[in-house]
Amino acid sequence: MSIEQLQLAMNEASSILFFGGAGVSTESGIPDFRSVDGLYHQHYAHSPETILSHTFFMQQPEIFYQFYREKMLYLDAKPNITHTFLAKLEAMGKLQAIVTQNIDGLHQLAGNKKVHELHGSVHRNHCMQCQEFYPIDAILNSQGVPHCHCGGIIKPDVILYEESLNETVLESAIQAITQADLLIVGGTSLTVYPAAGLLHYHQGKNLFIINKDRVPHASSAITITDTLGNVFSSLRL
Repeated sequence: MSIEQLQLAMNEASSILFFGGAGVSTESGIPDFRSVDGLYHQHYAHSPETILSHTFFMQQPEIFYQFYREKMLYLDAKPNITHTFLAKLEAMGKLQAIVTQNIDGLHQLAGNKKVHELHGSVHRNHCMQCQEFYPIDAILNSQGVPHCHCGGIIKPDVILYEESLNETVLESAIQAITQADLLIVGGTSLTVYPAAGLLHYHQGKNLFIINKDRVPHASSAITITDTLGNVFSSLRL
């Protein structure tokens, strides 16, 4: 019944926003962090939370980049049905924006134009000293710690633990969520803050949460406990 309710809400909505987490990309072969098979349940000399922190990056960049290249870059991944469905929904003028916690760029690869990347992107990198931009190839085609021609360390534009979200991106995301009359949340456990707290800015009448595991949230949300692929393959544009 919940999928039918979502279909009706989509048909009636004039401004839809999709808020997505790691579960959006798992069907593209990119592992999430917190599920049973996720990154945080694998074993390393240091925990992923430690390696992906600002302090660790500054103190041990060699180990950071070894982990980053092995576990954070999935450049052969392709958009799945969720990505392509949302791209079509935007092309129709129904989907106003996507707010994502993902850093893989698959929404843009699928064709979405209005994507607010809360945690940054692996496809953007900058020198910490002179701020020169570098594409992902600068990371892939280097050994150890990648350096700029000026000598500075090249850092991915990815929000690490201990770092604040980009204020411009955050404000744009809040504005988009506030203006949406239908908010669809998918593939996130809603445990990562401040990102999860952005849902409180939604003022529309319809809030749907799609996740393969149940997510505790406000009673006003309609929850669909299923994979995103199953749900979006059941919806009609």
